[in-house]
Amino acid sequence: MMHFIRPLFLSILLLTIALAADAQVTSQYTDLVDMKCKTLELNEDEGGSYKGECRGIAGYKLYVTEGDLRQSVDIVDPNGGVSELQFWNHFSAFSYLGPRAEWRIKNKKPIALIVRLNVSEDPEDSSKTTSYLIVAKITSAETCITDIIRPSRTQNIQARQAADRSAASPCKVK
Repeated sequence: MMHFIRPLFLSILLLTIALAADAQVTSQYTDLVDMKCKTLELNEDEGGSYKGECRGIAGYKLYVTEGDLRQSVDIVDPNGGVSELQFWNHFSAFSYLGPRAEWRIKNKKPIALIVRLNVSEDPEDSSKTTSYLIVAKITSAETCITDIIRPSRTQNIQARQAADRSAASPCKVK
């Protein structure tokens, strides 16, 4: 009888480890720089505007948008639905995106997106910026900003933790 218990226990243990590994949250990245994205719209008149399409993951893609020296990201789902994050609703100052976005993935599906936004908050010196991490949840019900993480030594860790629990977080409305 003991000969059957050990293999059964080992099989259950391996299955538990495999399921736990599959349910872990991991990261993949999308480049947001204009050289890596396809230009969809470009207007260089009066402050200019830009819209670029960047390759995402699992059928998702990102639109990088810019107008009046403010940048944002839109998340495009596999069915073509667009969720505009409109970072400028949270920051009125000039802003620009970091070079890449971080997708948080669970069971091979994106559950959240983290994007760095550098904001010129000093009206006397626009070169002085504050670097925020913006967290957006991605669920079947809604895609929206849930957290804005201020600069700190643990900013990246805080953003990943917020992203990983974002499905239960309310949307930040402004």
